[in-house]
Amino acid sequence: MNTTEKVDCVVIGAGMSGLAAGIRLAMYNKKVLVLEKHTISGGLNSYYARGKRKFDVGLHALTNFVTPSDRGKPFNKLMKQLRIPYEEFKLSPQNYSLIQFPDKSLKFTNEINVLIEEINQNFPQEIDGFIRLLEHIKNFDEVNLNNETVMAKTVVRTFIKNDSLVEMIFCPLLIYGSAWENDMDFSQFVIMFKSIFLEGFSRPEGGVRTIIDLLLKKLSDVGGELRFKSEVTRIISHGGKVVGVEINHNQIIECSQILSSMGLPETYGVVSEFENLDHPAVGQLSFCESILVTDKKPRELGVDATIIFYNNRPEYLYQKPQTLFDRESAVVCFPNNFKYDNYQDDYPEGVLRITNIANFDLWNELKSAEDKTLYKEQKEILCENAKGILKNCGINPDYQILFKDIFTPTTIKRYTQHFEGTVYGSTDKSRNGKTPIDGLYICGTDQGFLGIVGSMLSGISMANLHVLQGDFK
Repeated sequence: MNTTEKVDCVVIGAGMSGLAAGIRLAMYNKKVLVLEKHTISGGLNSYYARGKRKFDVGLHALTNFVTPSDRGKPFNKLMKQLRIPYEEFKLSPQNYSLIQFPDKSLKFTNEINVLIEEINQNFPQEIDGFIRLLEHIKNFDEVNLNNETVMAKTVVRTFIKNDSLVEMIFCPLLIYGSAWENDMDFSQFVIMFKSIFLEGFSRPEGGVRTIIDLLLKKLSDVGGELRFKSEVTRIISHGGKVVGVEINHNQIIECSQILSSMGLPETYGVVSEFENLDHPAVGQLSFCESILVTDKKPRELGVDATIIFYNNRPEYLYQKPQTLFDRESAVVCFPNNFKYDNYQDDYPEGVLRITNIANFDLWNELKSAEDKTLYKEQKEILCENAKGILKNCGINPDYQILFKDIFTPTTIKRYTQHFEGTVYGSTDKSRNGKTPIDGLYICGTDQGFLGIVGSMLSGISMANLHVLQGDFK
């Protein structure tokens, strides 16, 4: 073992929640060390380069869009806590998005009145119930750490009786943030409803790199330390209390507090004292994505929507498919189609992203085979299906594909280490961040705040609650 060093707090993972937690702790002069297994930060929301082109991973759009004057909203609260000026994010709002089902479509923008009018036109008998649901959501304290788990569809159906409208409302909220199949906890539902329907979508110029670079710079400025290629192979405890971590099987870091963003099941997996405990459930939801770079931008191909939530069934099946991927539903994102009034569309070519719910086990079986031919063939079938979905969404097929990239759940597992390539974590959330070990706390997706903004707020909230405590007012 290498020589032991000592810090006040270790943060596991340099994703959005881990970086935000590290920044907050370093601001208050804690000796904080952020450990990241990989060579790049961002976690589930990161970036890479292929074919001399830069791509975002995870980020379709940043939720919780507000203007600088909307004080008290999550995004501006976040900026205040991190002391990063709003303008540095260089946000461009969405044009509009569509929820596209076989018989009806609902349009929504960053102004809730558009969705209200769409529901009034398409489901006039449900508009009063939707308005009542809206008021209930506005008055609900979704971030109360003591909220009990109540399934959202049960609550929503007390306001809305039409099953089709219920399915359409849930479609974007589920695929952008639910660890549960076909439903979600009501607190999570409210978080997602407010962030998507009441606040809305935007994109930072430069994509997710802009966010990560801002966080990395701030962490450095306030004196936090970040180490890459540093896998936490063991969380060390004694008498029910944290005493340190082991890195890469050969180095010990002493600490009395740990904030882990690696996921609840993944965290339990490296704590020896948890061997005899029931481990949290591993999430079932993973995804595959086809990214097409084209010679024409989406507007030239007949579509000016920013995101289309596509579903070709009366019911939206948000569940692990029995096949490699769900052919009948997808999120279709057009990064070129934001309102680039003040900032630039940094993609010189057309970019079309098609994301499908996928089955990790089936993809992993193909990937694990000695002969990878079938794995590659199925990726091509996935891409062909994506092109069909694009056509169904109104894209004129008169385009040339200049470059394409396809990833599967095995790719997600490889670069995040999340069990089974799960994206939204376990259904067993630790809302207050606590674990059976004193000094070990959970932040990020498995604490329960979702999305990029939610993840950063989770890191800050858990740092404030469990580590800083009386250090500030």
